[in-house]
Amino acid sequence: MLSRVGAADGPILIAFDGSPASRRAVTDAARLLGPRRALVVTVWEPGLAYAMPEMRAEGLVPAPMVDPGIARSVDQGVHSQAEQVAGEGAELARSLGLNAQPLAVPDERNIPETILRVAEENHASAIVVGSRGLSGVRARLEGSTTKGLLKHASSPVIVVHEPPEDR
Repeated sequence: MLSRVGAADGPILIAFDGSPASRRAVTDAARLLGPRRALVVTVWEPGLAYAMPEMRAEGLVPAPMVDPGIARSVDQGVHSQAEQVAGEGAELARSLGLNAQPLAVPDERNIPETILRVAEENHASAIVVGSRGLSGVRARLEGSTTKGLLKHASSPVIVVHEPPEDR
């Protein structure tokens, strides 16, 4: 079966986290690709309440069981924040002439794989991502969404670098 990822009539997918680099990605996508359909995608991480270790004077100690109600509340808050961020990105995109829809998506494995899955499911014609341009140890420690997208995407990936004044 032929994949429709990269189909010319599909929307562009813009990865958006609210950073200066992602805002510039929206602006440049509108300028370069003209008025068209766009999905502004913000990826959020479920289960953060379970991943927060407790710090004590003697160092890192395994956290006690997290109350499921508290974990659910944390997830709802993180999801709500992601929806707000995606909405702000879509609003910016619409102000620049794109027919943009916001989409907050839970991270299932890692951010690049999640973005690629959403691109495939929506037959995205291209993926646009902002890059902070980290280098050295920080780049190795934090990983790179951009590198993951470039390595595994079956559709074009447009990388927009953070404005120099914001680096």
